[in-house]
Amino acid sequence: MKNNNQRWLPLMALTALLSFCDAQAQQLLSLDSCRAMALRNNKQLSISRLKQDVAANLRRSARTKYLPHVSAIGTYEHTSKEISILNNDQKSSLLNLGNSFATGMQGALQPMEAFGQQVGTMLQQLGIPAEAIQQMMGSIDATVKGDIQGLAGKLNSEGEKIVDAFRTDTRNIWTGSVHAIQPVFMGGSIVAMNRLADLNEQLTANSANARQQAVIYATDQAYWQVVSLKNKKRLAESYLELLRKLDSDVQKMINEGVATRSDGLSVSVKVSEAEMTVQKVNDGLVLSKMLLCQTIGLPMNEAVTLADEDSNELATPTADDYASPESLAAMALDNRPELKMLETTVDMSHQLTNIMKAANLPQVALMGGYAVSNPNVFNGFEKKFGGYWNVGLLVRVPIWNWGDNLYKVRATKGATAIANLEVAEAREKIELQVNQQSFRVEEATKRLAMANAGIEKANENLRTANLGFSEGVITPTVVMEAQTAWLQAQSQKIDAEIDVCLSRVDMRKALGKLIIDN
Repeated sequence: MKNNNQRWLPLMALTALLSFCDAQAQQLLSLDSCRAMALRNNKQLSISRLKQDVAANLRRSARTKYLPHVSAIGTYEHTSKEISILNNDQKSSLLNLGNSFATGMQGALQPMEAFGQQVGTMLQQLGIPAEAIQQMMGSIDATVKGDIQGLAGKLNSEGEKIVDAFRTDTRNIWTGSVHAIQPVFMGGSIVAMNRLADLNEQLTANSANARQQAVIYATDQAYWQVVSLKNKKRLAESYLELLRKLDSDVQKMINEGVATRSDGLSVSVKVSEAEMTVQKVNDGLVLSKMLLCQTIGLPMNEAVTLADEDSNELATPTADDYASPESLAAMALDNRPELKMLETTVDMSHQLTNIMKAANLPQVALMGGYAVSNPNVFNGFEKKFGGYWNVGLLVRVPIWNWGDNLYKVRATKGATAIANLEVAEAREKIELQVNQQSFRVEEATKRLAMANAGIEKANENLRTANLGFSEGVITPTVVMEAQTAWLQAQSQKIDAEIDVCLSRVDMRKALGKLIIDN
């Protein structure tokens, strides 16, 4: 006998080692760890965090509207024609200035020729020879005409210089400027825009909070579903063992002739039903674990073990179980992110109204900068860059826009009224939801107390039935009825415990407190 035990020791040690390794391979998860993993791996939460970053950047952008904005502008333009200050007639007059002068002088020389003839006659009377007089007068005439022609050429040259001086050569224009604008009064639109950006950031934060609570809620639902099926599996296996033991005992009694074959068939049918129940529970447990793994971001075939799977007490009383519905409703109205989002929407609609109203008010801004151009006109037309500093005041006063802004203001006020009605409706629904959940928690707690009391009776009934069967005074049918009653009582206890846990999850979600406990 001792040698046989020694032969079995290595096999038992190997079995124990394999069991230990299998237990280590399975990942042990608590409810809080499942929540944390779900929050870390949920893609919608990642989107919510990115939306918060977007809202924060929009808020920072709105702050810059208070500050001066500086910009630089540069342009180049090539035109087919240049700007001309002088018209064509003026250009022609300047280019022919000498010719016009010479023509004018021709008319002025005619009186001088008549005067020359009179002088020649007088000189002849004085006895001066006519040839000398003609030679002298011809010399004077040639000299005068030569001077007129020379002066005309110089005038033509100077006229051409004037025309060239007035040429702009603006077919290639280069301009550049750096300017700054400092808002002084924009009708309150900048203040409203900044407040709107702050509210948008609050809205995204509340949206992320609501999404986080939704993820935790789904995680809790999947977690307690696995715990429920695990307990149902353990209960189904215990019930199957009871039926198999009863089946074995009945078979022995049939062989001894103290039980009928009908009793044996009845027990066998129950065993088959129990085996099928165990299989169904196993399948449901596998699917539930796959759902939980998908929710928390693990591979669906990951082997996991939950911390509450083997717990004997799944539900214990909490302070919220005994709180009044009024206090719970007040807590929900303070915490619910959905209600905060609606209230933020109301505030945002007010700011939109302020922005629309600002369009009807004057707007004042300071301006300043430096501008350059080539060609420039600061010293005539010069083919080089020249610039100047400038400061100024911009005032915009709306006068008439056919009621455009008035209609927009009315539209935003209508949106505000709608948002206020939605807030009021949400408050009513939240109060109703909290009252319903409070009633559900209370009822679940009562059912759990009743289930615990039923467990004691079912255990005592099963013990009495087994004792009577062993004494031969109770038939197998009565024992099976006691076992069925025990199974039902145990199942009701599991359902009641899970219902209490889920009702508390629903209550915390209704209160807006479904967050990870620190």
